[in-house]
Amino acid sequence: MNNPWFGRWMPQEHAAYRLFCLPYAGGSAATYREWHALAPEHIQICPLELPGRGGRIGEPPISRLRPLVDGLADAVGPFLDRPFAVFGHSMGGLLAFELTRALLRRGQMLPAHLFVSGRPAPDAPPNRPRIHNAPDEHVLEELRYLGGTPQEILDDAELMELMLPTLRADFSVLESYEYLDEPPLPLPLTVFGGDADTMVTPARLHGWRRQSSGGSQLRMLPGGHFFVHTSTRTIMAEIARALPAPRSGPADPQAAAGSLTTAS
Repeated sequence: MNNPWFGRWMPQEHAAYRLFCLPYAGGSAATYREWHALAPEHIQICPLELPGRGGRIGEPPISRLRPLVDGLADAVGPFLDRPFAVFGHSMGGLLAFELTRALLRRGQMLPAHLFVSGRPAPDAPPNRPRIHNAPDEHVLEELRYLGGTPQEILDDAELMELMLPTLRADFSVLESYEYLDEPPLPLPLTVFGGDADTMVTPARLHGWRRQSSGGSQLRMLPGGHFFVHTSTRTIMAEIARALPAPRSGPADPQAAAGSLTTAS
């Protein structure tokens, strides 16, 4: 079955858990290419490819959260036949949260665990200037501030011309987002933060605890905003701890969704 949202990493039948992974602004499914080798055998890494990047570079990017989340929910729907979890970093963390909300509204199976990384609580006020429609030099300045784009890419005018429409669309997704107050998600939540991340400080992460009635924990890891690349092994170890291998047969989704103790 051809599903552009998964590209080359289509979900398979062998794993007890599927881990759907969502990228940060400007990122692609390739963000998680190292995760396949690090994940334990019972967890299959399933990166999602958003329009306008990677194998979907020829498609127009989506600039609003609701249609993007609807597309994601449609894409994962056929693969909710076994326990799964959702992970997202930065923009991907917001998408992971709203995707889980969408599945709840649709009455579909919920994740055994939600992992949010490098993203302020959804009801936290913005602390960065709006740049999705700013001049190119302002967008580049924001990318330098975030620190996740190599200087050689920022200096490559042709490459940046190709990437800017997708980056602007992603920033538009974030800057047009309106948080709606809904009941907490009935599942465990783990939030990761970087101890040197000046954009997403611990104070902006604590609000996530209000979004889960299944227990939550906050883990601070070494690194700046893109600690997802430098602390990958630690993140994967935490994920494996939250999604333990079943003793026999596929994991039970109700057992997998047990609560965690809230930590700050």
